[in-house]
Amino acid sequence: MAGSVNKVILIGRLGADPELTFTSSGQAVCRLSIATSESWKDKSSGQWQERTEWHRVIAWGRLAEQAKEYLSKGRQVYVEGRLQTRSYEDKNGVKKYTTEIVARTIQFLDSGRDSGQGFADEPPMPDDPGPAIQEKTPEQEPIEDEKIPF
Repeated sequence: MAGSVNKVILIGRLGADPELTFTSSGQAVCRLSIATSESWKDKSSGQWQERTEWHRVIAWGRLAEQAKEYLSKGRQVYVEGRLQTRSYEDKNGVKKYTTEIVARTIQFLDSGRDSGQGFADEPPMPDDPGPAIQEKTPEQEPIEDEKIPF
């Protein structure tokens, strides 16, 4: 196989309202915290078990602004993007690493007045279902350390 793939698809619920900030050059960046859960029946006890995983999602530019405008805590969303790991120095000068999902598409899934709406930072494929607001992703700037919420 030639090349590689870096693609993430999540369906989950927002654990908090989106946090919109702007870089020093004025570019919008929005941070989302999305929970996904899985359930299984324990073979030994017969009891149902559940595990929740939390995901850090970052949206840039117009996609970030739309996420802040239309999303809120508890909403179920579909997110498509890529994994990105970056390093930064904390307030004490210690080098830290974080892995997050850089969103390319966000689609609402639950009921509500905006149900079925979505937006993307790239044109959808011809067979892509559902409405989408599209936008090209601008070059991303590093997030300033003091603005990292994690």
